[in-house]
Amino acid sequence: MRAGLNAIVALSLAALFACSKAPQATSVPSSVSAEARLQQIPPADPQKYSQTRNFKNWRNPYLIIRQSGVALLDANNNEERLINPTKLAEVLAQLPPSAWPYGRVVAVVENGVLSDDASFRKNRGIVLGTLEALHILVAYGPPPG
Repeated sequence: MRAGLNAIVALSLAALFACSKAPQATSVPSSVSAEARLQQIPPADPQKYSQTRNFKNWRNPYLIIRQSGVALLDANNNEERLINPTKLAEVLAQLPPSAWPYGRVVAVVENGVLSDDASFRKNRGIVLGTLEALHILVAYGPPPG
């Protein structure tokens, strides 16, 4: 009788654990605004990136402002993803927390060839204004090497 009772308790516990949800990671749901998701990233920590002498070794997001938009550089495979500057907040918010080892700071370079172009100036204004509104520090640098 006691063995039967223990079996029922064991089966009940197994069923309870099988039906319960697994613990969720500390990620912010996508229904939360881009700004709120980005605020989950710690503030910029200059001690972590101040020793980076060239941006070839930069590990945080790297933006290249262009006449046609803004490019997000994927340093792992040296590919650029051209994005609409008005979508910058959402694109940055979709990056995993591991993409921000220095905290909320991005490297920004400007395509100087087009610096007098109205489209370029507009894109630069949108990008820099967006980053300021999101409390993301800007580290200006040379083109990736």
